[in-house]
Amino acid sequence: MLNMFRKKQLVKKEYDRANQKPVLRCSICTGEQVAGFKNIHTGQWEEVMLIKNEEDLETFKRMYDLKEVAKEY
Repeated sequence: MLNMFRKKQLVKKEYDRANQKPVLRCSICTGEQVAGFKNIHTGQWEEVMLIKNEEDLETFKRMYDLKEVAKEY
């Protein structure tokens, strides 16, 4: 029997650690949180995923092998 509801295999991804830092953008008004990377030289933002709960944040951290993610408001 085909298991349609099994968890997907998590694929480890890389980012430019020399020029980018992981950031969680948080809206003060709506509480929406978006995880991504910010270029430390230009400030350019690269969105990766919407964070709806703590599990989504943990998934983002595991995908990019992160310990901490800075918050920006």
